[in-house]
Amino acid sequence: MAPTISAGSLNLFPIPKFSSQHALPLAHNSQPTTYPCLPQTYLSRSLTKISCVSTSTKKKSPNIRDSETEELVRVLMRNFTDKKPLISTLNKYVRVLRMEHCFLLFEELGKSDKWLQCLEVFRWMQKQRWYIADNGVYSKLISVMGKKGQTRMAMWLFSEMRNSGCRPDTSVYNALITAHLHSQDKPKALAKALGYFDKMKGMEWCKPNVVTYNILLRAFAQAQNVDQVNALFKDLEESICSPDIFTFNGVMDAYGKNGMIREMESVLSLMKSNRCKPDTITFNLLIDAYGKRHEFEKMEQVFKSLLRSKEKPTPPTFNSMITNYGKARLREKAETVFQQMTDMGYKPNYITYECLIVMYGLCDCVSRAREVLDGIIASGKEVKVSTLNAMLDAYCMNGLPMEADQLFENARSVGVHPDSSTYKLLYKAYTKANKKELLQKLLKHMDQDGIVPNKRFFLEALGAFGSSRTSPESANGKSNLSGQLTATNT
Repeated sequence: MAPTISAGSLNLFPIPKFSSQHALPLAHNSQPTTYPCLPQTYLSRSLTKISCVSTSTKKKSPNIRDSETEELVRVLMRNFTDKKPLISTLNKYVRVLRMEHCFLLFEELGKSDKWLQCLEVFRWMQKQRWYIADNGVYSKLISVMGKKGQTRMAMWLFSEMRNSGCRPDTSVYNALITAHLHSQDKPKALAKALGYFDKMKGMEWCKPNVVTYNILLRAFAQAQNVDQVNALFKDLEESICSPDIFTFNGVMDAYGKNGMIREMESVLSLMKSNRCKPDTITFNLLIDAYGKRHEFEKMEQVFKSLLRSKEKPTPPTFNSMITNYGKARLREKAETVFQQMTDMGYKPNYITYECLIVMYGLCDCVSRAREVLDGIIASGKEVKVSTLNAMLDAYCMNGLPMEADQLFENARSVGVHPDSSTYKLLYKAYTKANKKELLQKLLKHMDQDGIVPNKRFFLEALGAFGSSRTSPESANGKSNLSGQLTATNT
């Protein structure tokens, strides 16, 4: 059984006793080759000159090289359009593109959900004279495919790598395990991951490293499989690898998000026994976990310990505390945290303001929430859709649908263009409040903005009706919604 940790024992650094009843503590040489749209650094670069004379060339700083690589990749990404084929764009810069550019291209294309274009870049690479089959390339591609849920494509790349003569190493297997863990069928994915793990242990050139253990530990902690987590920790202890800060942070974060506080504290004790010092992420995940469980004495104790450590709070530290105090309707506590944040010289970001709006909405202080929004608008800062949504939600949860409608109507005047998430939020709220006129008005706006609701959109709205009180009016509204759903699907 995991030991229970008291608030006093959460001093990750020696500090005086802290009482949760008091306010939170304050801290204190040939012709250059030109290419259209190419970064300036490349325009002055000479073509490679072969010489039999031994010379000592001055190497460029890695920082300069990295910035040049990133700039070229940005240029390439800007030139990728539906009208311009990807291959023609790559051919335009063929004399300067190298492996490092392709690596970065894989990342950027993956971020923008263009995983098919990653394969186009890969095929283009294979035709270049400088290309040599390399585990790193396959590892990166497998990783990108995994993040996009393309497990079959990741498996195909793994087979392709072996056919090309490369021998899979630890990094490739780590990428393959991670790819499987991104799939929807979690039990099957975890079984596959353990299968690869056992296979790695049987290969001398491919033994699991600490990254392998970290991936598996976090995955099984997320699955709430405590026995398997303990078994992996025991296996890690008997191996040549040593756990690092990422090991403990990953498991504690997974346990914390699942509300498994005792198991999280057990890993914290293990972390201390391994003399692994906590970092900012450690403090933040503990603060968030305790806050979500409303164990505020422990949360405040961890925050106190953070202030006395060499680490520094970050905006997410304060944002988490504001949010969790708000959920407990402890408005004064949340306001104290925000005041402390500004007193310590931290600049609130848009997430901080959204946390404040949500907090005031939960604490029945809608006017204060609106003051926060009005302050953002008056400052000239960009108002994000998520901020608008937070304020709309505050109105709706406090039974003020008319005020929400008025804000929605005026949103474009302050430069905010509602998206599908805004419409979904309002549709559910108006449905629950049985505001038929507002619903019809909202549907017209959706039609004007080209937003077509799908089946899931309406089913969630029907669910909102189910959670409200049953009445003849709501029953009538429910049948009307059913008719809208039928019309949408036909």
